[in-house]
Amino acid sequence: QMEFAVLRVPFFLEPHYDESKPFIESNRDRLIKKWGGKKGWEQQKNRHGLKGRGEAAGIPHFNLDRLASNSMASHRLIQHVGKRYGLDISEALYDRLNVYYFVEGHALNDKPRLASVAAESISQSLAKNNNNNTSQALMSEKEILEFLNGNEGRLEIENALRALNQLGVHGIPKFIVEGSTVIDGAAGPDTFVRIFREIEQRGKVEGTAIFKDILGVDEETLSRGSYSRESLLMEDAS
Repeated sequence: QMEFAVLRVPFFLEPHYDESKPFIESNRDRLIKKWGGKKGWEQQKNRHGLKGRGEAAGIPHFNLDRLASNSMASHRLIQHVGKRYGLDISEALYDRLNVYYFVEGHALNDKPRLASVAAESISQSLAKNNNNNTSQALMSEKEILEFLNGNEGRLEIENALRALNQLGVHGIPKFIVEGSTVIDGAAGPDTFVRIFREIEQRGKVEGTAIFKDILGVDEETLSRGSYSRESLLMEDAS
């Protein structure tokens, strides 16, 4: 039986976006500008095949007019929740925010809305998982909003961004397994299954998360993991 931890490393697609604004533009407008017009954007969509890959992963559609914004606050929140409650709870929140942004189209820097959704997600996850790994009190919507409006965790995010730049990571998604094997986000499920089977046959993990110290995640939090066979079966059943 294999359990593993996913440690999310922050990455900014548009680091110049103004943090003081709830959103900057629609993602449609952002991509049309990025790819030099509608023709270039259509070509890029066809090359990546994101629609088909999203459908295969259970995402019915991507909201092309979702509101693009600075994502510092949401990155800080994900890291804080992981350290406070465990990586299983922060992963559940991350999944919820993927729906919030990519499907529902809400801005990640709309702090009052983000606080409301995060409070509900954390509460539901703790109740569902009967999480006994933390004695931390449940964060209220008000407390989350205060956190989002503050600066706690900013330094860790900035340090992680510098480390990514030094490693030559300039695009996402990327996965680093055992602190050494880098997998491009375009890789299919078979690639991950093969690597996990190799670890399973070996019977031990070699290396560790290279960003845990940069992000301030302790070994105990990492060792508790974020996914187990049981949790994945529960996700499939729901």
